[in-house]
Amino acid sequence: MAEVAGIILPPFLQLFFDRMASQEFVDFFRRRKLNDGLLMRLKMTLLSVNEVLEDAEDKQFTKPDVKEWLDELKDALYDAEDILDEIPTKDLRQKLDAEFGTIASKVRIASPISASRFVKKVERKIEELLKRLKFLVEQKENIGLRQVGNPSERLPTTSFIEESSICGRDYDKEEIINLLLLDDTSGSEKGVIAIVGMGGIGKTTLAQLVYNDNRVKGHFDHEVWVCISDPFDVFIVMKTILEEVGSYDNADSRNLNQLQTQLKETLTGKKFLLVLDDVWEKSYFKWEVLSNAFKYGAQGSKVIVTTRDQEVASVMFASVHRIMELPEEDSLLLFAKHAFHDGNFDAHPELEAIGRQIVEKCKGLPLAIKAIGALLRSKINVDGWDKVLRSELWDLPIEETGILPALGLSYKYLSSNLKRCFAYCSILPKDYAFKKDKLVLLWMAEGFLPQPKNKTMEEVGDDYFLALVSRSLFQQSNHDEYIMHDLVRDLAKFISKQFALSVEDGSSHEIGSKTRHFSYSCEHTHIKKFEALRRAKRLRTIVELHFFGDDLSHMFGTQFLSPMIRCLRLRVLILSHYTDITELPDSIGKLIYLRYLDLSFTAIKKLPHFICKLYA
Repeated sequence: MAEVAGIILPPFLQLFFDRMASQEFVDFFRRRKLNDGLLMRLKMTLLSVNEVLEDAEDKQFTKPDVKEWLDELKDALYDAEDILDEIPTKDLRQKLDAEFGTIASKVRIASPISASRFVKKVERKIEELLKRLKFLVEQKENIGLRQVGNPSERLPTTSFIEESSICGRDYDKEEIINLLLLDDTSGSEKGVIAIVGMGGIGKTTLAQLVYNDNRVKGHFDHEVWVCISDPFDVFIVMKTILEEVGSYDNADSRNLNQLQTQLKETLTGKKFLLVLDDVWEKSYFKWEVLSNAFKYGAQGSKVIVTTRDQEVASVMFASVHRIMELPEEDSLLLFAKHAFHDGNFDAHPELEAIGRQIVEKCKGLPLAIKAIGALLRSKINVDGWDKVLRSELWDLPIEETGILPALGLSYKYLSSNLKRCFAYCSILPKDYAFKKDKLVLLWMAEGFLPQPKNKTMEEVGDDYFLALVSRSLFQQSNHDEYIMHDLVRDLAKFISKQFALSVEDGSSHEIGSKTRHFSYSCEHTHIKKFEALRRAKRLRTIVELHFFGDDLSHMFGTQFLSPMIRCLRLRVLILSHYTDITELPDSIGKLIYLRYLDLSFTAIKKLPHFICKLYA
């Protein structure tokens, strides 16, 4: 299976192939003489699914049938991971028992009957997996999935803006204009300013405000606005710049030397302002090719870049202006401008209190505020507004609001491994500040982090965490704690909808057959909720919400413990601060997948000898 490593795969497929290529897996198959034909069929089936996965990940935000198909695929692959985890675990247990166990255990392990049963069980599970995957492959055309050659088309931005519809960006605007009007740039490098922030925060709007300000218009010889294509095409960007300044002479648009020469001649001695809107590309070499001609511009020339990813700013050696959420009053003003023809609540004072609560749910995100305001423009009555207030934002019509697809771009452009780590964060509690180290430990236990040669897994986890910070998906709240914007957390919840459940504030969501990750609050979770764990045969994570934030003492742990231990596929079990847990049952030894068991601050004095049956 090693030859699959060169193929670009989504996270759940990449992990699957990596496990199949592992030495433990290959050795087991060779020793036990398992059916090699099964592996080849599995490989080819997965590759045929992979052809349409990019299209499925794009369409899941707007097509429920595609989301359902994708969830069924993920569910099958979760089960496949369990098979792959069971093999090295079983193999290691047999080796250790043979080396350190009793004579009786050695005789039992050597039994060909026992080994044969396990082989047949593995083969049967793979056969069942193949049937599920084959059915999904057959359905891909029925739901309109196709192999994607080009990325999804996005409507390009322009420099035009209606300033009267903008609220609360005066400070940001003045800060950037002051930077633009400085002419003290030294050396050959031109000043680059990066406007960085999460999706929907108003980066493009701020760039438009600055671009159209009269002080800016009178300061530069050339002003150019370019909406960056994806993937970043240097030739197209250069051609667009030349067309904007009227210097493009229809030369070969794929001749880099001609384009660079034209751009150099056009910009030499001129003070220019270039806006590159919505940049995702982080290639230093592409930026170097594009920016070489900028060095010939006059001192004081500037480049503005808008991006969700701070790594883009780093590649361009840009000074960073991070744009934040709108304050409450500016949010309400923006909402009113889009919800009412006259732009205020004067004619409908009965709606203001509900409007404030709706705006509060948007957490200062202009994209959401404008979208919900526009949606309510045709529902000028208390009942209509109250219905929207009581709904989740993701429950609103996607085609009307466009919020989910817009934020979904932040997910689309994550690397394969980061996608899985981000989706897992849907178990994080709402409005909690969490610490990096705790989340990294969970990623490790779930098997999300690769094991490189020159780094520890903790270091890899740190890199992943900081990558999500740089992409504005995590926000630092103080020196060692982070938060997720509510709508970003809701994005993670949408991605992992059937697989992760966070029970908080007494919510009534039920543990389903696909649920793999479960977080809960002791204060709001009734013991009956834990009885449902007896049916959650495939649960991987059980964590109390306060694990991520303040350490509090919990009671009633003994009642919760029995149904928890029955979840035999657990990777993570957090029992920290359950002050009434005094012992673990012997059945803990059956949790063969367990990698992270937290018993800190419990009343446990002694561990059962069955704990030695666990092999992390």
